[in-house]
Amino acid sequence: MDKKSLILVGAPMDSGKRRQGCRMGPDAYRVAGLGQALRDLGHEVDDVGDTVPDPVEIPSHEHLYALPECVGWTQALGRAAQNSAVRGMPIFMGGDHALSMGTVSGMAAYANKIGRPLFVLWLDAHSDFHTPDSTSSGNLHGTPVAYFTGQSGFEAFPAPAVPVPTDRVGMIGLRSVDLEERTILEQARAMLADMRTIDEHGIKAPLIAFLDKVRTANGILHVSLDVDFLDPAIAPAVGTTVPGGATEREAHLVMELLHESGLVCSLDLVELNPFLDERGRTAKLMVDLAASLMGRRIFDRPTRSF
Repeated sequence: MDKKSLILVGAPMDSGKRRQGCRMGPDAYRVAGLGQALRDLGHEVDDVGDTVPDPVEIPSHEHLYALPECVGWTQALGRAAQNSAVRGMPIFMGGDHALSMGTVSGMAAYANKIGRPLFVLWLDAHSDFHTPDSTSSGNLHGTPVAYFTGQSGFEAFPAPAVPVPTDRVGMIGLRSVDLEERTILEQARAMLADMRTIDEHGIKAPLIAFLDKVRTANGILHVSLDVDFLDPAIAPAVGTTVPGGATEREAHLVMELLHESGLVCSLDLVELNPFLDERGRTAKLMVDLAASLMGRRIFDRPTRSF
């Protein structure tokens, strides 16, 4: 197994939605032993602490929740992504999913500098393809994919220097997509694998097809893992639970296949709300999944007791 330099970046962003708690996510990952689990696999791990948002002086928006804070986080995390990627593989410990506006746009800029296209694997119950104009809730954690693919309506945000084309986005685990998002996605060329597709064909087939596409383009892959990709029966610590998600074994298979591909350049761990967890079980599962992504084999997996 190739040993990597892993950069843990805390992203305690809690402004992408109204329900609070995700700001505790980075510390929950630390307490659950993320750093040690990765070191045990032989990787060099550097926890650089928590990012802080840039101060942004723009008016608050009547409908969009915490708009100035979200813009500040996007700017700060975009820089953090580029700075970390130069040193190794960044793992962003969130934080709500709005943080991906910064992490993905930053990684796309980095990929452009090294002359390779960035692809994004979105493991999530939701497509997060709303724009500030289409969101009915005003919660910006439902907008990151629209932002980093260069959709309109984000005039308050810094324009992504290198937008990710929609045909370089793969979404697996979808089971809650609003009509406005579906209308746009039907016109886009993203790879979409909802849970019915997974039920009928398994989770391996769409993932392998997407990885083949990344490899053919000589691309690198950013993985964004939302807790609600998983079934809430095994991962309750998320404020956007949708029944019928991925099983623990399906999720580990995804991570193992990603590791074997050798294509992953960066990782988001998002939407963990420790306030909603049960004795840390969700945080520990997310740590185990990150370890599988970084090379932990089935035979090496520790037994958990609760």
